[in-house]
Amino acid sequence: MEQYQVTGNEYVSLPTIRETDGAIEGISCLYMAVKGMIEMTGKAGLIRPFVQRDGEDAAFTPVWQRAHCWIPSFTSEQASIAYRCAYLTPLGERGFGLRIEVENKASSAHEIRIGVQGSWDETLHTVNESIPLTEGKSVKQSGWNHMFVFQQAPGTPLIALAPIVGDDQPYSQIDQGAAWAQDGFSYSIHKTAVLQPGEAMKLDVFFGVGYEEVAAAASAKEMLRQGYDALLARTASWLAAREKHMPDPPIDALLNTNLFFAFFYASGRTIDTEELCMMTSRSPRYYVSAAYWDRDSLLWAFPAILEADPEYARELLLSIFHRQGRNFGVHSRYIDGTVLEPGFELDELCAPVIALERYVEKTQDDSLLRRSDIIEALENVLRKLAFRKHAAVDLYSTFLQPTDDMHNFPYLTYDNVLVWKSLRALSRFLNRPELAKRAEQVKAAILANCVFAHEGRRIFAWSVDLNGHWDIYDEPPGSLQLLPFYGFCSADDPVWRDTVALIRDARYPLSFAGRPIAEIGCKHAPHPWVLSICNSLLSGHRQEALQHLRHTGMDNGIACESVHEDTGVCTSGAAFATCAGFLAYSLCHAQS
Repeated sequence: MEQYQVTGNEYVSLPTIRETDGAIEGISCLYMAVKGMIEMTGKAGLIRPFVQRDGEDAAFTPVWQRAHCWIPSFTSEQASIAYRCAYLTPLGERGFGLRIEVENKASSAHEIRIGVQGSWDETLHTVNESIPLTEGKSVKQSGWNHMFVFQQAPGTPLIALAPIVGDDQPYSQIDQGAAWAQDGFSYSIHKTAVLQPGEAMKLDVFFGVGYEEVAAAASAKEMLRQGYDALLARTASWLAAREKHMPDPPIDALLNTNLFFAFFYASGRTIDTEELCMMTSRSPRYYVSAAYWDRDSLLWAFPAILEADPEYARELLLSIFHRQGRNFGVHSRYIDGTVLEPGFELDELCAPVIALERYVEKTQDDSLLRRSDIIEALENVLRKLAFRKHAAVDLYSTFLQPTDDMHNFPYLTYDNVLVWKSLRALSRFLNRPELAKRAEQVKAAILANCVFAHEGRRIFAWSVDLNGHWDIYDEPPGSLQLLPFYGFCSADDPVWRDTVALIRDARYPLSFAGRPIAEIGCKHAPHPWVLSICNSLLSGHRQEALQHLRHTGMDNGIACESVHEDTGVCTSGAAFATCAGFLAYSLCHAQS
């Protein structure tokens, strides 16, 4: 299976950098007007670094590393040629750059050529599924970057990609000495020199993206004028200021890789409206990419983003309440807030309230609570809650479970714990004391109606119908293991402890107890979930969870949905950005 490196910034994602040859298979940008993501791709490589020695392609075997857990680069030394390529997505820039370096370590001189080449095959529109855009693909010579521009404009512009290697402005200090060739949608950008023993050379190539050709070319030129070194220093400083540090180096790297993956792949800024938005993943490798779920974004990714950058998190909340507030609780939506998949989910209705509470508690910034749009969205949450309440019992129903699958019974214990927590927060936010009283009624109803005797012990049911039927089950996306994490009960509560012991026991068919990755799965994906590792970190099973993380590669070090219980390889949901956020957050706040 092909392994990929990833990187990105607010505007552009590089989700598929092949480890075998360093080729970038595609780039993607968020686009509000089309409700999702636009990708430009090339099967052999949209952008592929290369090195030639004396006119012949030089084979190389990349050895990869990630500076600050986010800036990928590879090195290779073959036939006395030392070769390096780094991929930089500078903060705040609409684009990215590659720096290619080579040194002649032979005892004689050689003609060396380095550069990038590639071919643009197609453009895709992606929201869960990818659809090729068959109209409006063009390439033209451009005076804006003195090279060429690829542009998709099916009647109106959508996206453009423009490279640059030199700037003829008089204040430019850059002397690339590069040449380029372009034939249709294929191209080569290269620099050639005869290198004496010990001599080296480098080439910086910047690619700008934008709504249309001028924006793309100007973005590339702006990065070129700032220079690779200045952009690298700025980006490295930003990353270093947000890195979290743990004494275990492999776990430290895992934490920060997933933190930055969540930051830049579970959120981003659109290239047409420059709005911040959140989504499951900006990687097309995730099976429901570029769409929005309240739960995924606000319960999993948002806590990690808040830990890294509270100001950015504030802007995300403002955007979400503005765009998504009308449809809080609906299964999934487009990034513009309109409905993608209908179906009510109680945990998703509570997620915005819990995220807002977490932000206010973390920052002590209560200014959002005085905004009329946020107050209206919170009132809307209350109206929707009232519609889901049982006529006689203080429990609330859901249509779909936290996996987005249908429930057995409509009243989920975990979901109602979130209702309890949300009502307590809403009481403070809206200055309505009666909501705090209602929250306690919900808690009493959970304890009265969702606790049952099983094998001589009292446990929390997964779901009930309030007519005597209940089930034993758990789902990593909304686990009963998290009840103390949300403050509903203590970690010493005997009912909770017996519940957790039951679902982690080998007799429970989806516990995988005794296997190398002894975490919980569910029917949606019947293998151990990475979210279950997160739940274990937060529920008193830190050492076991860390051991499981050391035995799973997940998706090349990035969170996926589930892994194989014996090998730890990814079995579903590669490039799961919101899960990556919850993993990073859980590692930061793991309980012993």
